[in-house]
Amino acid sequence: VAKDLALDLPALQDSGVRLVSEGRTQYFALHGKTGHLVTAERIDREQLCESVQQCVLRCEVIVEGEM
Repeated sequence: VAKDLALDLPALQDSGVRLVSEGRTQYFALHGKTGHLVTAERIDREQLCESVQQCVLRCEVIVEGEM
């Protein structure tokens, strides 16, 4: 995420970056030291998408401040 947004890691930590997922559960997080998008908890595909062939989890990256 840091590379895609052209932000260095200190700027990423100071800029108020938030990840927002659909629903109540936050499945993704931003690793503070690397800037990588990581899973925040175990994702159970069978539970989330039991009757759907293609399972898609969407999230938004919100960066506060100047880009």
